[in-house]
Amino acid sequence: MKIHEYQAKAILARYGVPIPRSDIAFNATEAGEIARRLGGDIVVVKAQIHAGGRGKGGGVKLAKSADEAEALARTMIGMTLVTHQTGPEGRVVSRVLIEEGLQISRELYLSIVLDRTSGKPVIMASAAGGMDIEEVAASTPEKIFRIYIEPGVGLVPYQARQLGFSIGLDGPQVNKAVKLMSSLYDAFVGTDASLIEINPLLVTEAGDLLALDAKFNFDDNALFRHNDLVAMEDESQEKPLDVRAKKANLNYIALDGNIGCLVNGAGLAMATMDIIKLHGAEPANFLDVGGSVTSEGAIEAFNIILSDDKVKGILVNIFGGIAKCDLIADALVQAGRKIGFKVPVVVRLEGTNVDKAREILAGAKNELPTLQTATDMNDAAKKVVAAVKAA
Repeated sequence: MKIHEYQAKAILARYGVPIPRSDIAFNATEAGEIARRLGGDIVVVKAQIHAGGRGKGGGVKLAKSADEAEALARTMIGMTLVTHQTGPEGRVVSRVLIEEGLQISRELYLSIVLDRTSGKPVIMASAAGGMDIEEVAASTPEKIFRIYIEPGVGLVPYQARQLGFSIGLDGPQVNKAVKLMSSLYDAFVGTDASLIEINPLLVTEAGDLLALDAKFNFDDNALFRHNDLVAMEDESQEKPLDVRAKKANLNYIALDGNIGCLVNGAGLAMATMDIIKLHGAEPANFLDVGGSVTSEGAIEAFNIILSDDKVKGILVNIFGGIAKCDLIADALVQAGRKIGFKVPVVVRLEGTNVDKAREILAGAKNELPTLQTATDMNDAAKKVVAAVKAA
C-alpha cells in the first residue's frame, strides 16, 4: 500500500524525523489560509498523487504570496497530472500540500528498503539528492552508499555516522543525521514498511536536516496490525481494476499483452506467463486467485480480465489441491453461464478429481463454444495463442 507525501511526513514526524512546517489543503481557499498561517512570504504548493516526478510535470510550484498560493492551488486541484511514473493516463489531483519555503544548501538522498536477497533492511544514502535514484544507480552507482542492518540489532550509531561522512556531511550535521537515521529506522520497523524514501533530504543554510519529500510503501500482509495506516489509503490514486481485484481478494497486475491469465498460485502464474511468451504471445495480466476458487471468485476474476479491452483470449491454469478440480470446473462453467465467454478460453486443470473435472467441462462445450480444454501447460499455451491469432 502507498500513501501521500503529507501522510508520510506525518508518520515521520511522529517518530522524530524533522520535516518542514506544512498543512494539507483540499481547496484553494484552504491553501491561501495555510500559506498565511505559515508566514505568507514564500511557500511551495505540491500536488499530492501516488507518483514521483511531480515537479517535472508541473505539480510543484513556488508561491511568493498567499494569494499566489491560492491561485496555484485552484489550478492544480482537479487537474490530471502526468509524470513518468503515472503513465499517459496520469493521476487526478484532489489535494495539495502547502509547505514553508526554506533556504537550501544541499539536497541528499536517504532511504531504507527491505533487501529480499539478504533478508535484511538496507539503508542507502547519496549526495545526489533530488534526482531519480534509478538514474543515479545507472550512471554513477559509486555515489550510492549502502549499509545492511542486522534485524536483531537494529541500526547502530557508527553505521549512521559512516553514511553521514560518506555523503559529505560535517561533524555537527553527522550528529543530526545519526539521530534522523535512527528515527527513520524506528519508523520502518514500527509501520511494517517495505520502503521509506526521503528524496531529497534537505540540508538548510543553517545546517539543519529535514525530510523535504517522503514516500512509504507498506507490507500489505501486515496491515491488519495498522488500522491507522489502512485509513490513509486513497483508492482514487489506484487503477480501478486493481481496487476491484483487491476487494475480491485477488492478486492482480495489468500487463501489456492480449492473453489474460487466471491462475492459482504465484509461482504457477509466473510459469504461465513465461510459457505464453515462449509461444510468441504476451500475457495481459498476472492474476492469482489463491489456493481456493469459488464460483463467485471465478466470476469476478473473469469480469476483471474481460474488463481489459486488450484481452483477446484467456488461459485458465489451475492446480487443484485444496480446492478439488471438479469444484473448480463447476465454478468455471457457472462463470461462463453468467457472464458469457466472448473470447477464446483455454482451460488446463491438474490435480485432485481431474477426470471428473474434464467431464464437467466437456459437458458444457455446447453452451460455451469458445471453451477449450488442454492436457498440459504447453498444450494450453499453444491452443490459446492459436485461437487468438485465428480470431
